[in-house]
Amino acid sequence: MRLLNQNVISANIANADTPGYKTKAVEFESALRDALGVGRAVKPQGVEPGHIVHSATDPVQPEIYDDPNGVESLDGNTVDRSAEMAKLAENQLLYDAAAEMLKRKLGMLKYSITEGGGNR
Repeated sequence: MRLLNQNVISANIANADTPGYKTKAVEFESALRDALGVGRAVKPQGVEPGHIVHSATDPVQPEIYDDPNGVESLDGNTVDRSAEMAKLAENQLLYDAAAEMLKRKLGMLKYSITEGGGNR
């Protein structure tokens, strides 16, 4: 998700001087909420009573769309370069934080596997 967002933001910055280019944005959170069933009741489905069809293993597809919040310049371009640079910096911080959390989680798992680091 972070890589896709980075690519979309980078494309926006690269096209900041392209006439008629519309700023793109990525929407992932609503697709994830829908996949997880947040905010709606999960109803039993299928042949067996009580059987629940769960789509948590289905891949969640983010949506790339033209951002309607952009202010159009005289040439029809809606890219705000400084706003896109701020989004790029924020996305990089979130990526770094996620990578660090994953690194620590894997470190804890490694520690647990080696029984606390002791050789017995």
